[in-house]
Amino acid sequence: MKEVLEVLKDSTIASKSGKDERSRFWRVYKRVAEEHDSEFLERYTSDMNIVLIFSGLFSAVGTSFIVAMESDFSPDPSDTTNALLKQLVQIGLGNLAEAGSAPVDPASGWSPTAPTLWIQTIAYASLSMSLLAAFGAVLGMQWLGYYKSKRYGRGSQEQQGKRRQEQFDGIVTWYFDGVVQSFPVLLQISLLLFGIALGAKLWYEQASIAWVLIGTTVFGFLFYSLTVMACLISPTCPFQTPISSLLHVLRIDSRIISPNSGGRSPSESTLQGFYTRYSNGFPVISSGPGRYCTVSDVLFHVHRF
Repeated sequence: MKEVLEVLKDSTIASKSGKDERSRFWRVYKRVAEEHDSEFLERYTSDMNIVLIFSGLFSAVGTSFIVAMESDFSPDPSDTTNALLKQLVQIGLGNLAEAGSAPVDPASGWSPTAPTLWIQTIAYASLSMSLLAAFGAVLGMQWLGYYKSKRYGRGSQEQQGKRRQEQFDGIVTWYFDGVVQSFPVLLQISLLLFGIALGAKLWYEQASIAWVLIGTTVFGFLFYSLTVMACLISPTCPFQTPISSLLHVLRIDSRIISPNSGGRSPSESTLQGFYTRYSNGFPVISSGPGRYCTVSDVLFHVHRF
């Protein structure tokens, strides 16, 4: 009898029920968090790999283009040879005065033209943005690796869940999505600048060929702009791009472009009703007198304990 009393003293039905509900909550939380993090890490890792591969190839192409234009920044060596030969001819003809008036080194008064300067400026800006995008992708891979390895830490299941939520709240608070999505945007701007520089280069050398490149660049820019506008007007548009995601983070969406578009989409309301219908009434843990946290709370928000 004494042993039974000791057992009842140390453990009550209410406390067992509370512990069970609490552990059930964190088990469900971890399962949902694992599903979300798996998709989250896979998507951003894939994006960073694409940026790294494309920026590496594009940087090589941009560097080759810049090296090919380096000759425009220095005078033609044959000009000096021609000037010396001309002086020798004038001396042979006895025109010493005319031979002495001609400069021996025509390169001394040479300077690159204004179009050459701004074409080179755009080309270097394109290369710089491409390298910056690659650098950002490397940082993004490191950030994802840190989150993957440190999001749970050690401790009980509840402590791990709280730590993971703190780490994920930091991702939301510091606009991780917007920062990471800016790297592909830098790469796309770099591609646009490269097309402008290449088109301008060909325009001053062969205008008929330049028209083909200019037309292709303009078509690509207009097509990309239309897809971005479509994504901002309709969140269900399948043509999502990094810049559209970045504009969504900056709160530039259909509410600004089309004020009459309304609030949540019908699909959001349907999903909310589905989760509310099938998850309400499944108490996981009590967060206060008469208050319970359900599975729907795990899916949409997390109560802090």
